[in-house]
Amino acid sequence: MTQLTGGSARGLSIVSTLVDAVIAFARGRPKAGALLLGAAALSTRIPGLGVAVSVLLRVYRKVA
Repeated sequence: MTQLTGGSARGLSIVSTLVDAVIAFARGRPKAGALLLGAAALSTRIPGLGVAVSVLLRVYRKVA
């Protein structure tokens, strides 16, 4: 069984944020896509930022 280490979890988080950014661009949401790209880039320094931004964008879309 493979263990999920801190480094691999961080990498997975960045990749999932990048996938969210690509989907946002594909759905015609360039501002959200750019925000997610920036969050993915900053996630290398601030762990969890990309996931937090992704969740906040989803909540915002539900409320608005």
